[in-house]
Amino acid sequence: VMEQSDVELDTISFNATMSACEKGGEWRKALQLFVEISKRRLELDTISFNTGLSACHKGGQWDRALKLLNAMAQGKVQLDAITFSTAISACEKGTAWESALHLLGAMAQSKVEGNGLPSTLLSVPL
Repeated sequence: VMEQSDVELDTISFNATMSACEKGGEWRKALQLFVEISKRRLELDTISFNTGLSACHKGGQWDRALKLLNAMAQGKVQLDAITFSTAISACEKGTAWESALHLLGAMAQSKVEGNGLPSTLLSVPL
């Protein structure tokens, strides 16, 4: 995806590029960059996942958003209010109201306010 150069690419540079793609309507490119982070064995952080979730929302990919959310929980990456609201919005756009309700319940149960959610509370049915 990115050409060789003398600049070392890190999670922050990938997150910024993913965000630019997502905001520019290039949600597929944003998700390709998300995959590229993993291929390069860089750390996927909350920002990486939230940007990936937002790209899924923009692309109407609610099922992919739920898979990202589950991967986030399994990887013990901190879930925050942005994570939940973006995943819920992706479900809403995809008319997956049952999954949206499940996420709302998990968010309420966790009392998330930016403090994160233990992965044991999250099991989103696909």
